[in-house]
Amino acid sequence: MLKVSREPAAGLPARRAAAAVLFAVLEQQRPLDDALSDADPSGVTGRDRAFVRMLVATVLRRLGEIDAVLAGYLTVPLEGAHPRARTALRLGVGQLVHLGTPAHAAVSATVETVSGHGTDRLKGLVNAVLRRVAAGGHAPREGTAAARKNTPQWLWTSWERAYGAEAAAAIALAHLDDPPLDLTVKSDPEGWAQKIGGLVGPTGSVRVVDAGAVAALPGYAEGEWWVQDAAATLPVRLLGDIAGRSVIDLCAAPGGKSAQLAVAGAHVTAVDLSPRRCRLLAENLGRLGLPAEIVTADATAWRPAALADAILVDAPCSATGTIRRHPDILHLRHRDELERLTAVQDALLAASVEMVRPGGHIVFVTCSLQPEEGAARIAALLAGGAPVAIDPIAPDELPGLPEAVTADGMLRTLPSYWRETGGMDGFFAARLRRLPVN
Repeated sequence: MLKVSREPAAGLPARRAAAAVLFAVLEQQRPLDDALSDADPSGVTGRDRAFVRMLVATVLRRLGEIDAVLAGYLTVPLEGAHPRARTALRLGVGQLVHLGTPAHAAVSATVETVSGHGTDRLKGLVNAVLRRVAAGGHAPREGTAAARKNTPQWLWTSWERAYGAEAAAAIALAHLDDPPLDLTVKSDPEGWAQKIGGLVGPTGSVRVVDAGAVAALPGYAEGEWWVQDAAATLPVRLLGDIAGRSVIDLCAAPGGKSAQLAVAGAHVTAVDLSPRRCRLLAENLGRLGLPAEIVTADATAWRPAALADAILVDAPCSATGTIRRHPDILHLRHRDELERLTAVQDALLAASVEMVRPGGHIVFVTCSLQPEEGAARIAALLAGGAPVAIDPIAPDELPGLPEAVTADGMLRTLPSYWRETGGMDGFFAARLRRLPVN
């Protein structure tokens, strides 16, 4: 579906910024959020900054289609083109084909994005190709054709094997849409939904469409809520009533799940390896006015002074379950990373067993769609003789999501769930119980 063009007042500065961000992601392999944070803000504020993110995210989501269009107008493969020209061409096609931007607005300003890098000679090429694309009358692909074209082969194959062809197509389709904003509130979700202009979902998250600047929404400055995808709230629910209990949150930053634990009355120890991420965690919990002991440490080596009642293992992973919010993952993640990531996940699981008291619970979580980073890790832990057992999840623990409980009692959400109201991220979670010491 074509989106309505939201042309910024300052067309060239916004497109220069978009070109810089897209170049950083695709040519330098930098995460989108980092590239956006580092983008030169001069002349790009407010509505223009929102346009920059929308434009770059659109190109990343539709890159397969965009490159296919360009292939029909180039005499050499796109991979062989100059990186600055390649970036400008992709931005231009994203606007012309997928945002419905008029040619006069999209072409001239986009051509100018190749200036200033010693590449002015490329402007003629970019101008000629984009004008031909504009005259070509291209329309976005729809349905499975769009899903397939914009998904890397290794991901498509993995999802098809794990979930079936129909589910794989539904997952990939969900990645083509801008997601709504989900908020977790401390209390009174109905009241805050009314104030913010959102709706309360089955699991209590407040969902907002076209929210605008997050910090400008009612309740942000007062610390009444935080941004957290609805699926990301589910793992903490699996711990049940944790009021007064000691809970360790491993790999805790940026702190959404730590905040959930604190609001529920747990005594929280939040552990993260990165000093920078721990500072962000402290800032977020500070805004919310929520207490937690923050520990900067390698969770595979660190041990608490006393065994905890419960452990939340929010393990580092490929994050393919969050593509709808982070479309750069489609182009930054590679299959050969999984072996390294699963080794870290195994080490964290093994460490968590040593941190929890007998009878206590471990919830292992990844925001990944890859089966290697889900049930396979639990199977490996059990096969290794760890003194734990699966504590099966019951469907009534997940309101409105009975399909998210697997046959073996674990949690698996897919981006295609709740599609009619905006979807959700893909998460895996398993609940384990520490067996008594013999």
